[in-house]
Amino acid sequence: MADSTDAALGHERSDTDPRPEHSLKRVMGPGLLLLFIVGDILGAGVYAVTGQMAGYVGGLLWLPFLLAFVVATLTAFSYLELVTKYPSAAGAALYTHKAFGIHFLTFLVTFAVVCSGITSASTSANTLAQNFFQGLAVNGVWDQTADGSVVTSVDTGVVTALAMGFMVLLALINLRGVGESVKFNIVLTLVEMVALCIVIGVGFAVIARGEADMSELVSFEDYQGMGWVFAVTAATSIAFFAMVGFEDSVNMVEETKHPERIFPRTMLLGLGIAALLYMLVAVSVVSVLSPGELERIYESEGRALVEVVHKGSPDFPIDKVFPFLAVFAVANTALINMLMASRLVYGMARQRVLPRQLGSVLAGRRTPWFAILFTTLLALLLIWYVTSDPESNVVANLSSTTALLLLCVFAVVNVACLVLKRKRADHDRTFFTAPVVVPVIAALLCLYLAGPWVDRDGVVYEIAGGLMVIGVGLWLVTWLINRFTNTDQAPPRFADVEHMEDGLD
Repeated sequence: MADSTDAALGHERSDTDPRPEHSLKRVMGPGLLLLFIVGDILGAGVYAVTGQMAGYVGGLLWLPFLLAFVVATLTAFSYLELVTKYPSAAGAALYTHKAFGIHFLTFLVTFAVVCSGITSASTSANTLAQNFFQGLAVNGVWDQTADGSVVTSVDTGVVTALAMGFMVLLALINLRGVGESVKFNIVLTLVEMVALCIVIGVGFAVIARGEADMSELVSFEDYQGMGWVFAVTAATSIAFFAMVGFEDSVNMVEETKHPERIFPRTMLLGLGIAALLYMLVAVSVVSVLSPGELERIYESEGRALVEVVHKGSPDFPIDKVFPFLAVFAVANTALINMLMASRLVYGMARQRVLPRQLGSVLAGRRTPWFAILFTTLLALLLIWYVTSDPESNVVANLSSTTALLLLCVFAVVNVACLVLKRKRADHDRTFFTAPVVVPVIAALLCLYLAGPWVDRDGVVYEIAGGLMVIGVGLWLVTWLINRFTNTDQAPPRFADVEHMEDGLD
């Protein structure tokens, strides 16, 4: 471990440092980066949360997407200033460490990002399983109710088993290695966009036939009895899960050509494209479903868009294919989330912030097998815990946990942006500067959406708190091991935040 954290976080390295210099290949231009950002944002989010949001605001479904886009964009301004100021692939952990220099705070932020990846992947796994069985139902292979939906009361255990099996499959893929992950991401991004365009096309076909009541788009229905302000707030907090993903792109900065110049406009364009698609999806959902169906669609969890396509195109066989397109789109999100989570755990273990066994690498494949096993077990436990309550809305609770964790991380990043405005960058040029008021507003909005007034189920706070307790417990175990084996007389710390993922292909 380096004697000085500040020196370790710089770009200079002594000649006696045994670790070889790593230089990632800059292969991503603006087009590839845009597809990466859009694909990372789209993913499972819109499939998982659309039904939940409609259950709060009815025909105003488009408004929470718009408000979530505003909050995400304000936070993106802080990320853009920081990623152009410190162009290293470490994201929130690096910015937190640069701003505050408190090792434990850096750990909490990093582990929160890890947990958000695990809860997001668990959400995706459940959404995937629900869409898969809905596809079987639409094609007449699985039992249906009178309205064509899956018999969830009978099949809950089967859906859970498939979700868990999918997480195990992701672990096996992860063990094999990353490979051509960015190119694979492009293919699945195109699948995601095709699937959403189908939803939009179905909705606008209903509008063109004159079967839609367009006045519903400005009609607020207080299905939960919360009042306009709190219902929209709750729906916006849910919608935020669909907007996250843009922050993952900062980890690609060292593989992007001229990142200081192309990152700002590419990230903002990607957010704009995602928001536009989401709002068009919202218009389509409201056009296809009646007010009563909008209220009941909350119970559909991750199958909401499948049911919209099924109802909106009864004479066209696209509804038989759409559920399986959704499966591929959701799988992409889960794979990216678990790759990220396992690599961060590996990096923390290499920095002796977590038990060093979590940094074990599989011979030959050079993949972090212990970190992959650890994150997969956490995901399986999450799925089991949430589904153990038959009254629990699995997708809603897991997606809400992801949003809660990331809202807290984003609040810290926005405050870090304010602090770092007074500090020198890693280079002399300034490429992007957010107005001072932007991170202030963004931090306040993130904290507001993270508050208990957004109608989160108590289990969401239990999950988030339990995951962080596991992380802190591992941190303390590591400190005790280091202390009593005389390998380190101080608490575990991040010696080199910028290079937490060094050593893997």
